Amino acid sequence: MLTSAKPQCDILVEMLKLHGVHEAVISPGSRCTPLIIALTQCSEIATTVIVDERSAAFIAVGKASISERPVVLVCTSGTAVLNYAPAVAEAYYRHMPLIIVSADRPLEWIDQDDSQTLQQFEALNNYVKRSYDLADNCNTKMRQWYANRIINDAIIMCKSPQPGPVHINMQFDNPLNTSAESTAYKWNQRSITTCTPEQRLSDSDADKLMYEISQADSVLIIGGFHNPDNELLKSLEKIADVFPNISVMCETVANMPSHKFIHDIDATVSAVPKDRLKELYPEIVITFGGAIVSRMIKQFIRESNRSRHWHVSISDTTVDCFLHLERHIRMSANGFFKQVANISKRDIINTATPAYGEIWKDISLRSRDMHCEFLKKSQWTTLKAAHCIFSMIPNGWALQLSNGTAVRYAQLFPSMQVSRSDCNRGVSGIDGCTSTAIGASSVLKTTTLLVSGDMSAMYDMGAFAAPCITPQFKMVVLCNNGGEIFRFIESTRSLPQLDKCFAVSDRKYPVEKIAETFGFKIFLASSHEELKQEFLNMCAENNQPAILCVYTDGDTSADALRNYLSLKLDC
Repeated sequence: MLTSAKPQCDILVEMLKLHGVHEAVISPGSRCTPLIIALTQCSEIATTVIVDERSAAFIAVGKASISERPVVLVCTSGTAVLNYAPAVAEAYYRHMPLIIVSADRPLEWIDQDDSQTLQQFEALNNYVKRSYDLADNCNTKMRQWYANRIINDAIIMCKSPQPGPVHINMQFDNPLNTSAESTAYKWNQRSITTCTPEQRLSDSDADKLMYEISQADSVLIIGGFHNPDNELLKSLEKIADVFPNISVMCETVANMPSHKFIHDIDATVSAVPKDRLKELYPEIVITFGGAIVSRMIKQFIRESNRSRHWHVSISDTTVDCFLHLERHIRMSANGFFKQVANISKRDIINTATPAYGEIWKDISLRSRDMHCEFLKKSQWTTLKAAHCIFSMIPNGWALQLSNGTAVRYAQLFPSMQVSRSDCNRGVSGIDGCTSTAIGASSVLKTTTLLVSGDMSAMYDMGAFAAPCITPQFKMVVLCNNGGEIFRFIESTRSLPQLDKCFAVSDRKYPVEKIAETFGFKIFLASSHEELKQEFLNMCAENNQPAILCVYTDGDTSADALRNYLSLKLDC
C-alpha cells in the first residue's frame, strides 16, 4: 500500500486502524499533505472532506456522539487549528472522543514571520485531555519508537477512562508530497492496549448509601444529557417501581424514555405554587449525565434548605451545580444504579404517605392537562408550532436540537417515540448545531431531524455545503424573526437594544434561498394547519434533504411561552 514518505504518518494511520478508528474528517491545506496522502490511501479509514475547519470539527463531534468511537480531525498549519476550538470545547465537556491532528511547520520557523506559522502546540490545551508534539525527523528507530509511543498514548487517553479530545501536533518539513510503500515493521505494528476493571461500590459503601436512600423521605434522581443506555433505563425503571420515596426526572437529551419518569420538567416544576414547592424539597438529590438544561429544576434545588446532592460520574471534576454537593460517586451511572436496583424491596424502605414519587407523578399529570387546555386556546406561536412538531415526529427517527429556543421547547414536549435526542449541551453554544446534526446523520442508519432556531441555522451556514448530507437528513427551522430566547429571558427582554443587538430582527435570513442553493427541498408553514400538512410532505420527501421553515412572530411567541410557564395548579 502506498502511503506518505513521512514515517510518522504511516505509524499514525496504522495505530488508528489497530485501535479501531475508522472515521476521519479532513480539511484541505498544503502542510497537511503527508497526512492526507496517508489517510486517503488507507481503505479502512473513511474520509470526509470539509473545507471550513469549524464546521468540520462539529461534524466530527456529531459522528463521534453516535458511534462512541474516536474520530480523527486533520488540518493544515496556521489558524486552521484555532477554528477547531469551539467544537473541541464542546467535545471536551460532552466527553466525545476526538483525535485532533494539526500539521505544523518545523519548530525553528515558528515566530519567524513565515506564512501560516503560529504557536500551535498546546493551542487547545484548556479543552483537550492532553497535547502532544512530534518533530519532523522520524527516520531513526528511536524517533519511530517515540512516535509510536505517544500516538498510542494519545489514542488510549482519548478513549478512556472517560472519553475526550486529544491534540497531536505534527511538524513537517519539505518535501510534503512524496509517497512510499508501507512496509511492516515494529513501530507501525505495535499497539498498546489497556484493561479497565469493572466499577462497583464496595459492600460497605453500597450498604451505607443504600441505607441512606431507603431511609430518606424524599429522593429525586435527575438525568442530564446522556447517550441511550437500555441497561441504565431498566435499572431506573426498577428503582421507580421499588422505591416509593424516589421520583425520577429525565431531560429530553438524557435519552431515558419511560412513562415511569417525568420528562417535561420545566412545565411540571413551574406549575407548582411557590409556597407548595418548599414542601417538595428532596432530602437527597442524585444526578447523572451532563449539564442540566432545565433552569426551573436548578433554581428549585438551589433554593432548598435541606437537600443533599450526590453526583454520579467518573469525571475528575467536582460538579456542584446545585450548591449542595455532599458526595461525588466516581463510577458510571449504569454501574451505580444497577447496584441500587438490585437491592430488593425491604422493610427498611421509607414508605412515607403520600409517597414522594406519587406526589410528583400526580403534579406532572395535572400539569399536562392544564397546559394542554392552554395550548388548545392559544393563537399561532412558536409554542403551538413546537407542540405540533414534536408530536408528529415519526417513530424511530433521531432528533437533533439546536441550542437556544429549540432545546427548551423540546423539554416541554418530549418526543418519546424517537430513537435518541441529542444537543450540544457541553458548552451550549449555538455555533455548529447544524454541522453536528449532519455529522450524526452520516453515521445513523435512520432519518435524522434537526429542529433549529433561525439564528442557529444562519450561524452555521457552512454546514449546508457538507458532502455527507443525505436525503435522510431533515431540518425544521423556527423562523421567529431572530433570537426568540432573548425576547423571553429576563436579562434582555426589556432592553432598548433588544431588536438590533440581541434578536437582530432587522436582518432577514434567507433560509429558503440558502436551502435551494445547496440542494435542499424547501417547505413553508405559517399556520397550524399548514404546519401539519407541510410536515407530512417533508417526511415523505425521499430524494433529497429537506428543510421546513415555520414562521411565527417572535414577540407574541415569547409572551405565550412566559404565560405557559406562569400557569399554576390549584394545590
